[in-house]
This record gives sequence, C-alpha cells and structure tokens, in this order.
Amino acid sequence: MKGRTLTLLLLAVMALAGCIKEGTPEGTELGAGDALPEFSIYMNDGSVLGTADLEGKVSLIMFFHTGCPDCREELPAVQQIYDTYGKDIVLCCISREEGAEEIASYWTSQGLTLPWSAQTDRQVYNLFASLGVPRIYISSGDGKIYSAYSDNPVATYGQLAADIEACLGRLNQEARDPS
Repeated sequence: MKGRTLTLLLLAVMALAGCIKEGTPEGTELGAGDALPEFSIYMNDGSVLGTADLEGKVSLIMFFHTGCPDCREELPAVQQIYDTYGKDIVLCCISREEGAEEIASYWTSQGLTLPWSAQTDRQVYNLFASLGVPRIYISSGDGKIYSAYSDNPVATYGQLAADIEACLGRLNQEARDPS
C-alpha cells in the first residue's frame, strides 16, 4: 500500500509539473508589442482561422491543455469573457498536444462553449512560446500583442476584460479618427 501511494504521489507531482513548466529547446516568448506570428488553424466548427482573420479585430488567443490545473482554473474566466465580448472580439482556444476527442469531452463536462482548435503537436504553440500553459494573448487588431498572460499567476476576468475594453476603445477611436 505504501509503495502504491508513493507511486501515485510521484505520478501526480510529475503531471502537475509537466503541464506548467515542461521545456522544449530555447524558443520564442512573445509579449506585449510583439507582432502576432503567421498561423492558420482548423477550428472545432470546421472553419479555418488565421492571422489575417484577426486584422482589424480585437482577439484573444489562449493556449491550453485540459489536464493542466492552471488551465482548468483559467478556462471559466475565458468563458466569461466569451459570454460578455464574444460578438465584439475573435476568441480561440488552441490546445497544445491534445486531440479533439479529449477537448470535446472536457468542454461538454464543464459546459464550455468556447471555440477551440485541437493541435496534437506544438507547431502553432512554438510560434508564441516555448514552455508553459495556460498562455493568453490579447491583440488590439493592429497585428500586435497588447497583453500576454501565463500561469504565474493566471489572469483574472477583470484583467482580461480591462485589456479587451482598452483594445476595443482604441479600435473604435481609430475608426472615428483614421489619421
């Protein structure tokens, strides 16, 4: 019994550490002011979403894995953002190394309606970051990242909403005064 408990504890610690801080070779870490990288993904509804689709629109991109505790903590805040701003922004959740079946099952069990893209590798993720989920990037429509959040600490609804409001305000101002 003691050996089994120790094994389960070791597996749990490895899973928690693995979802947040596992590494890949040194890579990109995008942040505020950086340009959004070129990408194209298939969404869960069959549509294709790419960088060009985000031009002139406020967007929120979240990288996640449903087995990650911090991602599970972050997803309800992102769902609340989607419920509040879904008609005004482009929002997509992109999995990192997780298939459609697992995501659909988790979304159903949690009552999530967020649009998502299943990525079974790190190809798109590595354009943005080299380690750690969740990752959230908000863009103001100019092709640049307005704000970026990781797991330390996870972003709150208030932080995300404030950034989206600022980006929407900036976009509306530019529409009124294009000079």
